[in-house]
Amino acid sequence: MVTVTHPPVTRCRPRLIATDLDGTLLRDDKSVSARTVAALAAAERAGVEVFFVTGRPARWMHVVSDHVHGHGLAICANGAAVVDLHSGRRIVQVRELPVDAAREVVAALREAVPGSTFAVERTGGMHYEPHYSPLFEDDPGASVAPVEKLLSEDCGHAAEPVLKLLVRHGRWEPDAFLELARAAAGHLAEVTRSSPSSLLEISGLGVSKASTLARCCAERGIHPEEVVAFGDMPNDLEMLDWAGASYAMANAHPDVLAATTGRTLSNNEDGVATVIEELLAS
Repeated sequence: MVTVTHPPVTRCRPRLIATDLDGTLLRDDKSVSARTVAALAAAERAGVEVFFVTGRPARWMHVVSDHVHGHGLAICANGAAVVDLHSGRRIVQVRELPVDAAREVVAALREAVPGSTFAVERTGGMHYEPHYSPLFEDDPGASVAPVEKLLSEDCGHAAEPVLKLLVRHGRWEPDAFLELARAAAGHLAEVTRSSPSSLLEISGLGVSKASTLARCCAERGIHPEEVVAFGDMPNDLEMLDWAGASYAMANAHPDVLAATTGRTLSNNEDGVATVIEELLAS
């Protein structure tokens, strides 16, 4: 039976809670439980800011848009975008992946991992290679072409900054694929993963959940030791390391469990809400 274990540094109420969504705050059916909604609202009433920090793009934030209270900001695309959830999920800050770097990453992975297929996430939506799968039905404006075309000046979307590349492979085990891609392209960009499948997410060099969260906190005069973070996958590791207190979900990736001293219940058992309730009660 999993029990909640608090990090040694958790002594008082935090000033900010940073939580991942999929596999962390959201249940497996992508819903937010009534208990979690109540805990988030109680935190903000108590003066604690809540930041959703996710790999999702802005247009997929409808799952939590109805559950924001005070500030209404979220960090999306693994730190590449800051989004105002109170104004129709409008992107208010971008940390793009330079197109030249994206092209270099593609070339490096084409050579190192033949058979990789790519998608390009821009501020206006996703664009895919012909064999990339699955395509997402909520991207009606998506174009389909080789990734070199999708990153060209005449692609039709060149005015929209690139937030990240997505890379799939049908044969590699997810962690092995991540390790191989980092060896081939880690000097060009940030390479991580949040999916249980062999799907990699590639952002601009230095862009991560942690670095963008650090910027947002600095703007508010909030120090790392005043932040409590929750996560479950490798794309959360830097954020969990940066925050003063961090909790791995019971369902977390082994690397996340190894990197954190705090533990909570699974996403399906309201693990985030459980910790928030205890912190507020203390």
